[in-house]
Amino acid sequence: MSNRSFTQLIEFEIEPRQQAALVTALATQTEGLAQRYDGFLSASVQASDDGRRVLSFLQWQSREAGEAAFRSFESGEEDFWQLIRTHRAKNVTFNSFQVHSSIARSHDDALHCRLPLSQY
Repeated sequence: MSNRSFTQLIEFEIEPRQQAALVTALATQTEGLAQRYDGFLSASVQASDDGRRVLSFLQWQSREAGEAAFRSFESGEEDFWQLIRTHRAKNVTFNSFQVHSSIARSHDDALHCRLPLSQY
């Protein structure tokens, strides 16, 4: 279905001494993507407790919006591949998903669910 949002997950395997700097760099790049590209919904940068992994989560209104932003992320001013080299990532795993349902807590402490319009 074309009305489902699109999520990009990028997992970095790194040395623990590189984790804090990579988290900061990804947060900065993610903020730039959010400001420059239509279709941005949400993002987070997450660090593992053991210091060896960082997860970048980006959610877009559509696959097209996410892919357009990522093309820029790859080759733009803040080159994604340079980020990988700078922080000496040992392994980088890319995944993408169509969102079929989600749940979130609002500012008034209520739970809100978005369910698919039909079965997949």
